[in-house]
Amino acid sequence: MPVLVLLGVFYVYPLVRVLLLSVTDPHPGIENFTHLVLSHGPRKVMFNTFRICALTTVISVAIAYLLAAVMVRAPRQRRRVMMAIVLLTLWISVLVRAFSWLILLDDHGLVNNTLMALGLIHAPLALVRNETGVVIGMVHYLLPYAVLPLLAAMQSIDPALMRASYSLGAGRVRTFLSVFMPLSLPGVAAAGVIVFVFSLGFFITPSILGGGRVVMLAEYVSVTVLEMLRWGFAAAQAVVLLVLTLVVLGIAGKLLGSKRILPS
Repeated sequence: MPVLVLLGVFYVYPLVRVLLLSVTDPHPGIENFTHLVLSHGPRKVMFNTFRICALTTVISVAIAYLLAAVMVRAPRQRRRVMMAIVLLTLWISVLVRAFSWLILLDDHGLVNNTLMALGLIHAPLALVRNETGVVIGMVHYLLPYAVLPLLAAMQSIDPALMRASYSLGAGRVRTFLSVFMPLSLPGVAAAGVIVFVFSLGFFITPSILGGGRVVMLAEYVSVTVLEMLRWGFAAAQAVVLLVLTLVVLGIAGKLLGSKRILPS
C-alpha cells in the first residue's frame, strides 16, 4: 500500500493533471491535439524527432554490437577495463558532454583542425549547430545503454555452439551469420528499444549541439511553455510523446516477447 500511494501521488496524479490540461486549456475539447496534427510546424518537429531518434538508434546499436562482440571475446582483465571505459560516460553530466562535443566539433575545434593539418580537408566541416552534431552527441550518450543488453545477450550464448559449428566445417563468417548473430538478436532488440525510447525525450543535447536549428519534441514543449505560454498545447505534445513511447514498447513486447527483449 505505501508503494501504491507513492506511485499514485508522484507518478499517476501528475500524468492525470497533464492529460486534463491538454483537453481543458485554453478551452475544453481536443483543440490542442487537432492543432498538433494539422499544423505544419508541430508535424515537422515530430517527424524530425522520430527520424533523428531512428538514425541515432541504428548507429548506436551498430557501434555497440561491434564493441560488445569484442568485449565478450576479450580476456577478463581487458574486458573489465573496457567496461569501465563504457560506464565512465554514465558518470559524466550530459551538459558537460554536450559542451565538450561543441568544443571538439566547432569550426576551429580539435577535429577540424586535425583534419586540416593532415590535408584531408581544406575548409572546416559543419559538424555542430546541425543534425550531424546532434546525432553524434546522442550516440555518445546512449552507447552504454546499447552495449549493456547486447553484452548480456552475447555472454549467454554457449561457446560450445560455435565450436560445434567449426567442427562441422563452417568458417568464422558462416558461424557468425548462422549461429552467433541469430542468438544475439534478442540483445539487438533490447538495445534498440532502450535507445529509441531514451532518445525521444532528449532536450539538452539537441539544444546545445543543434544551436536552435534542430528542434526536437522535448525542446519544442519547453518553447511552447516558456515563450508561447500555451500550457495546454505543451501538455498535448507531452501526452502524444508518452503515448507513442508506450506504443513502441507495446509493439516491441508483443512481437518479440518480454523474455526476448530482456535476455537473461
